[in-house]
Amino acid sequence: MRKILVITFEFPPQVGGIATYLDQLCRHYDPKNIVVLAPKYPGDADFDRSLSYQVVRRQLLFPRFFWPRWIKLCLLAWRISRKEKIDLIMIHHILPTGYAALFVKKTLKIPFLVFSHGTDTQLILERVWKKKMMGAIINAAKKIIFNSESLKRKFLEKTLKFEDKSLVLYPCPEPDFFVAPAAETLEKMRAQYALAGKKVILSVGRLADGKGFPHIVRILPRILETNPNIVWILIGAGSKKAEITTQIQANSLQNVVRYIGEVPHSALKPYYYLVDLFLLLTHPDEGREEGLGQVFLEAQAAALPIVGGYSGGVEEAVANGQAGMLFDVRREEQAIIKTVLELLNNGEYARTMGARGRQRMKDEFNWNHQLAKIREWTD
Repeated sequence: MRKILVITFEFPPQVGGIATYLDQLCRHYDPKNIVVLAPKYPGDADFDRSLSYQVVRRQLLFPRFFWPRWIKLCLLAWRISRKEKIDLIMIHHILPTGYAALFVKKTLKIPFLVFSHGTDTQLILERVWKKKMMGAIINAAKKIIFNSESLKRKFLEKTLKFEDKSLVLYPCPEPDFFVAPAAETLEKMRAQYALAGKKVILSVGRLADGKGFPHIVRILPRILETNPNIVWILIGAGSKKAEITTQIQANSLQNVVRYIGEVPHSALKPYYYLVDLFLLLTHPDEGREEGLGQVFLEAQAAALPIVGGYSGGVEEAVANGQAGMLFDVRREEQAIIKTVLELLNNGEYARTMGARGRQRMKDEFNWNHQLAKIREWTD
């Protein structure tokens, strides 16, 4: 296997789908052949000690008064590539990491792969000079890899000439998510959150536009009219926290909502096994859409039925009508309410959907299957 340098601005213990994706990808290679260059982050020393592969933590950019700031990233990547005898570079987000990959390729002749997760390409395509630099980077890369067909399609609508360089490599749920926590752990959590006799809904995601949390707050009182024994567990943090908290209070939902806040990925799994339904009403927002949705994959690994919203790659993550039900969040409010109640009240229906999703994750969304797509460059 070739020795690989992974360059990223998002990595655990930072919480998020991209950070989780990268950690899981790295864990499925020989740890002796993986080096990660990532930014410093609170708690990173403890996290890095738990890993079998090497992580180099640095401030990746020069201070704002120094331009171009990304020259520092180029120098760091060059030094690590020489010291570690790197054979392949994987960059995550096209800019500014692409500058470093391009520099190392020109000076040390090391090939690279580009991984795009969505927001990077959208921002780049909005500016002519960035689009030009992106073109140079992708031309020099072996492949540009997307986390969903939806993202790939949107990208190619603007840049058709890169179709032959594009492929999709899906994120995958961590294998441990298929294994239920100990019964005593779950019982302790049920007591902690007062869940006895309740039907429990779980939502996990950034409290940000496009995730649909205000929609859940709005429909929850109507769901409670039919089934008052419901608890909503909300996990996440973000810019919309204050707004969502205000809406919860305005709808008198304080006794229904268990707001947990941000949870490290290593502590997230038990919550999926504590509940009856996963609900996340994702929707397009000012042109931005969901790349795929790591939390949808994790919920299915735990055999949860899904109620979600059409947005970007969510339809690829959740087989609509089989492992869950997807809706146009803004137009199908009544159908969402009806489906949530059906899944909470009909255990057999919910278990069948959950089992289908779990099997699909095992069959298609596993790292051995996905990483085979890039084996010709990594082996």
